[in-house]
Amino acid sequence: MSVESRDRGLQPERTTLAWRRTLISLLVVDLFIWRRWLTAKSGTGQLPTWIPGLDYQGICALTAAAATIVLGCVVWARSHQLHHGAEEASAVLMLASALSIIALACAAVAAIALGG
Repeated sequence: MSVESRDRGLQPERTTLAWRRTLISLLVVDLFIWRRWLTAKSGTGQLPTWIPGLDYQGICALTAAAATIVLGCVVWARSHQLHHGAEEASAVLMLASALSIIALACAAVAAIALGG
């Protein structure tokens, strides 16, 4: 069956919904990291005073937030592409999403390791 004769059906909508569900789960991870930072004992793991109150947990929280913002932009761009008939995701979107997911995973692991 050729690409032109294939019935697209609800595939773009299902893909968009899956991306949105993934983004919601990543927001939950962000909230846990932020909660961990805000409830951590102050004064432990302080960095040189670049920003008052910023410690290693804070860097994890900021990294997680930045990664989720990038992923939100990727979700929006890919949804836009799907609704306008683009078949394949661009290489830039795939690279941005992969790097953001890796950064978010590293932030989550570091937050867990630093929280003990």
